[in-house]
Amino acid sequence: MYGGDEVSAIVVDLGSHTCKAGYAGEDAPKAVFPSVIGAVDGVEAMDVDVDSTKTNSNSEDSKAESEKDKGKRKLYVGSQALSYRRDHMEVLSPIKDGIVSDWDLVDNIWDHAFRSCLMIDPKEHPMLLAEPPLNSQQQREKAAELMFEKYKVPALFMAKNPVLTSFATGRATSLVVDCGGGSTTISPVHDGYVLQKAVVSSPLGGEFLTDCLLKSLESKGIKIRPRYSFKRKEIRAGEFQVEDVEIPDTTESYKLFCQRMIVGDIKDSICRVPDTPYDDKSYSNIPTTSYELPDGQTLEIGADRFKVPDVMFNPPIVQTIPGMEKYADMIPSVRGLPHMVMESINKCDVDIRRELYSSILLAGGTSSMQQLKERLEKDLIEESPHSARVKVLASGNTTERRFSVWIGGSILASLGSFQQMWFSKSEYEEHGASYIQRKCP
Repeated sequence: MYGGDEVSAIVVDLGSHTCKAGYAGEDAPKAVFPSVIGAVDGVEAMDVDVDSTKTNSNSEDSKAESEKDKGKRKLYVGSQALSYRRDHMEVLSPIKDGIVSDWDLVDNIWDHAFRSCLMIDPKEHPMLLAEPPLNSQQQREKAAELMFEKYKVPALFMAKNPVLTSFATGRATSLVVDCGGGSTTISPVHDGYVLQKAVVSSPLGGEFLTDCLLKSLESKGIKIRPRYSFKRKEIRAGEFQVEDVEIPDTTESYKLFCQRMIVGDIKDSICRVPDTPYDDKSYSNIPTTSYELPDGQTLEIGADRFKVPDVMFNPPIVQTIPGMEKYADMIPSVRGLPHMVMESINKCDVDIRRELYSSILLAGGTSSMQQLKERLEKDLIEESPHSARVKVLASGNTTERRFSVWIGGSILASLGSFQQMWFSKSEYEEHGASYIQRKCP
């Protein structure tokens, strides 16, 4: 249909923490960068707010408005641009609770992925977009509209994250446990389709755990200094003196972004899920692990490396972390990982429950935490009906776990039998954006 041999499709998975993009048929994404944007308001920062409220009016005006807006608000995308501190730069995220809330920012992220990272012209490549399982029709139409109208792509397909994860492991039926940056979502997939009514999600993701660790360290009087806030001077060979640098114009959100980068690395390096539910008594004299911060101070982290990951399994322990009080009203409604898995399976048809229990797939960056697979399997074996054979599957390769959605998309878009499934530009022009519901169920 598109002479599928000459042109490879582009696969884009825009997550709440990272955006992954690359060519279909490859085994890992070429472009991986944070899905947040640095924004500096221009001189007329006061007027920007007035303009952006008008932007929602009819489309012709809003085009002109947003051009004016662009002149005032300078946006920075990508790891390189974000690692450089700028005065008054706010860090904005286009995604709230797994659903896109600011399309202007998404547009900039896509643009960066295509033009700066992959160096391609989107007019020449079919696009496969990964989308969250609970995406609304309105969201899908908006994405299709942007892709066809602005990027003029020849063809588009939107696939659900859990389905792609399932394909990446070569299964048509499985229960996908996706622990992402912003949320954890559990979706049963049957014969390549998501069972929407049984999808369960919670707001506990990697970033929530990072915040828990950050607050916990701060409560012990440890200061996490971002890289831009200090200078190192060598006094003698190999001995450094660290001086604070006063930078008054740094925004709170940029400081937090940099601190999360550092704490996120601490979490990835030393945190592991405890084998049994965490309690202060049994972990009080656990041996500590050391971690060196960018400014040279060495942390000794003991109980926290077990306590923070256990939040996934036992959310109420968040209330014992100083500084996390603001989540107190959210926590009672959030269940631990094993309970969410059981709840999701119990919402499914009784005939497929056994099959789901025996193929639980872990995906997403947070799922690569040490011992998470073992603990989940252990808890489920204890709580599930005895007839069920519980099997939690996770790729031993953490890259594959992190990128499983992207890899599934890469496999799907390069299949010969998939080529007739694309939603083509001509169909879009004939039927409009709402036709995406028919083409991509």
